[in-house]
Amino acid sequence: MRNSSLFFLYLSTGVFLLGLLLLHAAFSEKARQENLGEKAAMVKALRLTDLCLFTEARYTRHLSQADLNTAFQDHPLSLEHFPSGSFTQPPKELPNAHESLD
Repeated sequence: MRNSSLFFLYLSTGVFLLGLLLLHAAFSEKARQENLGEKAAMVKALRLTDLCLFTEARYTRHLSQADLNTAFQDHPLSLEHFPSGSFTQPPKELPNAHESLD
């Protein structure tokens, strides 16, 4: 079998699997919508707050409660040691005032 035939087989298999994933998403949308109402009722009953996106550090759990310098709590020049801190930014509502270090 030629290399081009193997590549075409690989490519067509990938496209077929992608199509199956899209079909699954389309057919399962109705079931997800039904579960969404139940989940909304549970959130309201339990009085849950913001969504917890990351579990590594306390300043990435609830970005609405993040502090500007929490990531560098050990030292102002310390490196970020949690990967999730590089995926998100502090909320825009936080003040952007910095003190002069001179």
